[in-house]
Amino acid sequence: MTNKLDRRSFMTGAAVAGVVAAIGQRAAAATADDPLTITLVIPSPVADVGWGHALAAGLDTVKEAYGDAVSITIIENIYEGPDADRIMNKAVADGTKFLVAGSFGYQNGAMQIARRNPDVTVLHASGFMVAPNFSPFAAQYSQGTYLMGMAAAALSKTGKIGSVSAFAIPELITSINAFVLGAQAINPDIECSVVWLNSWFDPAKAQEATKALAAQDCDVIFSNAQDTPSVVAQCEELGIYSFNLNSSMKAYAPKTYLGCVETDWSPFFKASVDAHIAGTFEGGNAFLGVADDVVKVVDWSADIPAEVMAKIKEAEAGIADGSFSPFAGPIMKADGSEGVAAGATMTKDEIVGMDWHVKGVTTPLPS
Repeated sequence: MTNKLDRRSFMTGAAVAGVVAAIGQRAAAATADDPLTITLVIPSPVADVGWGHALAAGLDTVKEAYGDAVSITIIENIYEGPDADRIMNKAVADGTKFLVAGSFGYQNGAMQIARRNPDVTVLHASGFMVAPNFSPFAAQYSQGTYLMGMAAAALSKTGKIGSVSAFAIPELITSINAFVLGAQAINPDIECSVVWLNSWFDPAKAQEATKALAAQDCDVIFSNAQDTPSVVAQCEELGIYSFNLNSSMKAYAPKTYLGCVETDWSPFFKASVDAHIAGTFEGGNAFLGVADDVVKVVDWSADIPAEVMAKIKEAEAGIADGSFSPFAGPIMKADGSEGVAAGATMTKDEIVGMDWHVKGVTTPLPS
């Protein structure tokens, strides 16, 4: 069974009948003598789209494989900070042996849990710390956003594209950079403006940021880690193209949807649970992309010209077989200095720690 709880219901122990919603095929209680207790903690609602939805969907494969031998709980709408630390600690105290900490800002608290509880396996989203029972995991969104950039440049009439982005962390910086580099492969003069919301889930701010970018003549907008369809829906209303991460939002923009850089976490989650149960789990930095069947680009717009789509598919094949990287030099930084030399390619470690924008991004990074 998968239980979905919010902060208050989890912390106060409110009646289960009032707060638990079954979101999988199995709604009956686990019957195994000692099921593995898995808890996913996320900063936003599960909803029907977005980051939380993709993480929850990734656990479906685990449910299907193990049935009543696992018990899964999802705790949603948990702000980063002391609240999250208390909730994750309570989950472990209540018997959780496999914790998925689904936000970058949960990192320190989740690592402390791993160090105090060597029998607990912890997966942490988007971070960099590693321990024997602690693995950070992140999607190589940049592989998909590069392809989206190619499409964006082909459809942009103004030569200006934009992004409504959550937090200025390396994972999202690289996504923007690859978006711009892909666009520049089609139009070298393209420019990109960014609005940082400092929020994973704020529909009103996301909507206003979209309007602000449109007012700057951005006619293709990247919804970067916004766990709401507000950007996509607003773009549809404004008649400009948009795309997003994690799960398809095409239903919210049937006319102007450029596509989705989708994430499928099920292969990684299933392999990690398998290893935990077998006693062979080893912490490591999981930076997963197209070759891992984690990142997939779906719902391509029919408006993309055929000749550009052919170039996109060629680049996609190169990314899949490792013969091409979005971060192959030469690449210039936004400040005019050299980012990647000609003939060089950024390593995964360098990409994971990227803290600068490429030339063409006109909005400075926040301090």
